[in-house]
Amino acid sequence: MVELIHGKIFKKAAAAPRRSHQIVSGALFYQIFKFLEGKKCHVYSAPFDVRFPKESKADKDVFNVVQPDISVICDLSKLDEMGCLGAPDLVVEILSPANSKTELRYKYSLYEEFGVNEYWIIHPIECTLLIYTLKDGRFQSSRPYSKGDEVQSQAVQGFELELDDIFKGLDA
Repeated sequence: MVELIHGKIFKKAAAAPRRSHQIVSGALFYQIFKFLEGKKCHVYSAPFDVRFPKESKADKDVFNVVQPDISVICDLSKLDEMGCLGAPDLVVEILSPANSKTELRYKYSLYEEFGVNEYWIIHPIECTLLIYTLKDGRFQSSRPYSKGDEVQSQAVQGFELELDDIFKGLDA
């Protein structure tokens, strides 16, 4: 798999994500999916293309295509058969040794530039979460959260998460 950021190709690791990544991803997806039942927002897990058009929405003119670990989209007009065209309301990236630089440097700037309302970065080994919330076109960082903390999403109104619920499977 590859991602396209500002026209530059980033190859994703050929190997499957680590078990810790899968535990956190599955647990978080489940919590968000359960919360969104009956609401107008939809949640998707990778592989799911998020395309950021600059001017034209034609596929040939889209130079930014990424696959966040989890995406929440509340403006359903952004969804098509190929994925999401435009900024999701919430994007979650789960770090792994193979992708940390891409997530922390390139995707952060991309998500900020194209107006992702909220960007979560989870470090499954350290059991931490950083939340970046878009304010006046710039990301504002939260304090680092860890086991025992409860967080609330600003982008997905009413969604609250106890971090123990997504990190508890890592003890096994």
